[in-house]
Amino acid sequence: EIIAQNIVSGIMVGALYGLAALGLSLVFGVLKILNVAHGELIMLGGYTTFWLFNLYGLDPFVSLLVVLPTIFVVGWLLHQGLFSRVVQLDEENRIKNSLLIGFGLTLVLQNLAIQLWTADERSVTPAYSTAALELWGVRLPVIRLAGLIIAFLAVVGLELFLNRSYWGKAVRATAEDWQTAALTGINIKTTYLLTFGLGASLAGIAGTLVTVSFSVSPFIGLQWTLKALIVVVLAGLGSIGGVLAAGILLGVTESLSAYYWGGEYRELVGLIIFLIVLSVRPQGLFGASE
Repeated sequence: EIIAQNIVSGIMVGALYGLAALGLSLVFGVLKILNVAHGELIMLGGYTTFWLFNLYGLDPFVSLLVVLPTIFVVGWLLHQGLFSRVVQLDEENRIKNSLLIGFGLTLVLQNLAIQLWTADERSVTPAYSTAALELWGVRLPVIRLAGLIIAFLAVVGLELFLNRSYWGKAVRATAEDWQTAALTGINIKTTYLLTFGLGASLAGIAGTLVTVSFSVSPFIGLQWTLKALIVVVLAGLGSIGGVLAAGILLGVTESLSAYYWGGEYRELVGLIIFLIVLSVRPQGLFGASE
């Protein structure tokens, strides 16, 4: 029962890891830029939820209706103001320059968060925050269960968008070969803007779930960027469902290693798996072979 509880807890936390990585994977796959300020977008999503809950008493899950468009607009503006120039460079310089911009943006958003909300940790505790279901002796916290469902819905929604809609197909075509996509009449600038905004809004959803499941502070960005990077490398590019699966794999591994060897080994085991996958299968567990 204890092992089953740890596995279930790992699945729930892992789904959040996967959701946190979804936007990063999408942006890197299409724009070929590495946004290391991705965790700060998660942080902004968390603080938006905190504000809406504290000022207006808005349920954190209902607040997603506000968080999604808000963080989408933030992503849109960041791309317009900062990253739109980077995507005009060749691939190698895209990554270098996006890293520099991302690190600068991280510092700016961190300091902005400190000014707006102080450096203290904040959390959102709705009336049902301690509620849990029990299934065959395994405890399922309602908030984590809702997070798991939202993560699955986000993956399904993104898959449907990419495969069924015109703009989704434009995103996929641009990821494959932007020059050919441009020749077929796809507006590359708009596609890049849409992709970055979409990646940001997915980070915003993750931010809401992080805030209700854990807490939010100006300094959580780096931790979540690293988690997202590990998941993206484990999953590989080109598989939306693979990102969620890799997140769950990481979550379960961390949970079981903490149970068997103690909490201090939780992060270490995840990093070891990350290094093994990187050296043995660089394209990731679910990525297509070159």
